[in-house]
Amino acid sequence: MDPSAPGWAARLLALLRRHRVFAAAFGVGAVLRLVTMLGYGPAMWFNDSYEYVSVALHPRPHPIRPDGYSFWLMLLQPFHSFTLVVFTQHLMGLATAALIYALLRIKFRLPKWGATLAAAPVLFDAYQIQLEQLVMSDTLFMLLVVGVISLVLWKRRLTWKAGAVIGLLLALTWLTRSIGLPILALVVLYLLVKRAGWRPVTAVLTACAIPVLAYMGWFASAYGKFAMTNSDGLILYMRTAIFADCNKMDIDKYREVELLLLCINDPVDQRKDYAQWYLWGQGNGDGTGTGEVLHRWGTNKKWSEITNEAASAFATRAILSQPGDYLQVVARDFLRSFHWSRPRFPDESTYNMYEFKPYVQIDETGQPKRLPKWSSYAGGRTDTDAFAYEQGPPETRIVHPWADIMAGYQKVFYLRGIMLGGILLIGLYGVVVRWRTFGGPVVLPWLGSVGLLLAPAATAEFDYRYVLPAVPLACIAAAITLRRGVTWGRRSPRRRKASESTTVRA
Repeated sequence: MDPSAPGWAARLLALLRRHRVFAAAFGVGAVLRLVTMLGYGPAMWFNDSYEYVSVALHPRPHPIRPDGYSFWLMLLQPFHSFTLVVFTQHLMGLATAALIYALLRIKFRLPKWGATLAAAPVLFDAYQIQLEQLVMSDTLFMLLVVGVISLVLWKRRLTWKAGAVIGLLLALTWLTRSIGLPILALVVLYLLVKRAGWRPVTAVLTACAIPVLAYMGWFASAYGKFAMTNSDGLILYMRTAIFADCNKMDIDKYREVELLLLCINDPVDQRKDYAQWYLWGQGNGDGTGTGEVLHRWGTNKKWSEITNEAASAFATRAILSQPGDYLQVVARDFLRSFHWSRPRFPDESTYNMYEFKPYVQIDETGQPKRLPKWSSYAGGRTDTDAFAYEQGPPETRIVHPWADIMAGYQKVFYLRGIMLGGILLIGLYGVVVRWRTFGGPVVLPWLGSVGLLLAPAATAEFDYRYVLPAVPLACIAAAITLRRGVTWGRRSPRRRKASESTTVRA
């Protein structure tokens, strides 16, 4: 070993000096996350959070969503700390920003300030930081998606070993959120168009299939169905319930009784304007009126394979019978992503779960609000499971002045929807001008971003937390587009190919 070689500390300082712009932004992002943890410990909660915790304590396949995030909670369970859980999620957010910077700076030769600007929404967006403080799967999902896209773009010639790593990451993505399946299809299609070769594509598919098939086998042992969930049909039913008109669906009342049971009695113009009501609402107790009609099967059978298949058949019939109405609600929800402000949607309760509140929430008795006492699908009860995981009170504690700082920060510092629309338009421009190469490297992150926004609108319903994982991919696509400026001029194929693949030392 050369005694004159600089130590690790000296090398780290030299690295920070070379990338001082990003290092400064990274440091500010880290401080904001520290303030959040001080103000809202040990964690913040969403309605889905409790089921993730329950599965971690009582491992079994969940009928509604894959268990990937619960596996992560299971790994951290011996520490009995939701503070540690959200700390790892803040690290994931920072790691996502670092991946964006490294990809754009090293692979695509963006200037340091440009690569830092592309990572800025992840570092500074208040709603991104708040999402990391929630016990939810979205931050892990975002890191996995950005990791997959970065690795695919980084490798000029993909080997089968790199393909296996990509496939494994795609499997983890799919196991974390069901939307990982379209990401897999997009990556495989991109590799085929790029002519990456049969070995890496086979490696991607094989490495992805093994964990996913193992999970589906586990699911089959619990529910008798080789699948990931028992909810895809029910969620699609929720999507169509706000416009489905059984008078237009040509249902045979003698042979298709199960579809008739899913018909909603209310006229279309009197229904709720948000789809979640028709899956999660409590109904009127008799399966009629504005309530959620799935209670006609009984609460215990709601997530059964029979109900899911009937709901899927109903939703498919509604879409085929009323394609215009379906496209209208999909377009409406897709466009919600691009508002200047954040309208209170789908309801006040859900909207408030994404807000930093500088005060303790009070229940109807005037006492500090406790965690809900729901029975979990994995067994146990949501509030006692959360207490058992933490080995102490799991409710969010509001601590001043840190909570006040983040509540004020959130009112100003977040990526407006119209800004995201502009970023996507820049990426679209980058795809169009590279039409001879099918969009070049811009098309993968751009389609990934649009797909992450469009898929919930098409299969479920718009939700603000679904927008955030799409932002990093949109920024990557826009940054690649702008790295040599906006121009419609033509370059020679040789020069264009060289510019797409050249790398520089960090």
